[in-house]
Amino acid sequence: MMGELGFVGGAYDEYEGCKMAFAFSGADSEEDLVVAKYGIERMKGYISNKQEPAPATAYKPLPTPLKKEQFIQVTIIVDDIQRAAKAWAALLGVPEPEIWTNHLKGNVENPYTYRGKDIPCDLQMCVFEMGSWVLELHQIDDTPSTFREFQNKHGNGVHHLGFEVGDDRDVVIAELKAMGFDTERTIGVYPGSSWTIVDTEDVLGVNLNIKPKR
Repeated sequence: MMGELGFVGGAYDEYEGCKMAFAFSGADSEEDLVVAKYGIERMKGYISNKQEPAPATAYKPLPTPLKKEQFIQVTIIVDDIQRAAKAWAALLGVPEPEIWTNHLKGNVENPYTYRGKDIPCDLQMCVFEMGSWVLELHQIDDTPSTFREFQNKHGNGVHHLGFEVGDDRDVVIAELKAMGFDTERTIGVYPGSSWTIVDTEDVLGVNLNIKPKR
């Protein structure tokens, strides 16, 4: 695709019923085209990861419903965790929490996957104790992850709500999958427990984090 000044910086493609046009300006024509094509490939990946919405009949009460007393976590994505932590501490009237870096990487005993792939990433985080639940702030790097995917799509905001379901973990995951939700957006295992991010944001407005034990 050629622009009005004669430079080539755009690319067009069709994929799974979508018509996509990407343009980039800032380098020479050849490099602009490379970036535009990269944008198209990234969008294809996003489209292929989206599932068809479940029919209304699928939203029947779960045999093993999530209980309010199992609610343990709200996780918010921010772009400046130090500023956000100061603001939350002032708002809640509590000391600023410690901020640390969590390196998410799997191994044979404790796998970690994002969209079925082992892609390590670094996550700055801090925790506010809120009684029976915690408020977590996350600042993510640019590596592909459930958190980067969320921020690229929505900006800052609530990434997930966490629930501690004990021995019902596998049953709850199976029932959520039967409802049509992608239950493999992220799976992380650590000594004594695990966390599974279920891709529910398009329906519930937020993702779910299902843990057997916090």
